Amino acid sequence: MSITARQILLVQESFKQVEPISEQAAEIFYNKLFEYDPNLRSLFKGDLKAQGKKLMATLKVAVNGASNLDELIPVLHDLAERHVGYGVKPQDYTPVGNALLFTLKSGLGQSYTPELRQAWVDTFRLIAKTMKAHAYS
Repeated sequence: MSITARQILLVQESFKQVEPISEQAAEIFYNKLFEYDPNLRSLFKGDLKAQGKKLMATLKVAVNGASNLDELIPVLHDLAERHVGYGVKPQDYTPVGNALLFTLKSGLGQSYTPELRQAWVDTFRLIAKTMKAHAYS
């Protein structure tokens, strides 16, 4: 699986629109994540506001790194190892991806086109596949 240069550009440009509302976006994300899978709440021991800042910072690294996957892969491998340590299981990536898409749709409004949605789906799948392949194989 790969992502196109256009998809990378769409994801990067749309993330720039989300950054100014990153605190609200993180709150929407976690509310929706725990709605999709309430059991995931137990993985988060600390302050969710601080966790939200980490989430947005990590997303920024991944989004900006999408244009150079060779450099991004070691970052994703490290992230995958940490997530295993937190108790994340392979099936947990699905509700995370769905919560991310919901958050983007909520935050971007009419800018969230079918093409942009597909770009985020493909990008998240590539990230999740890379992380799961490293952590669980």
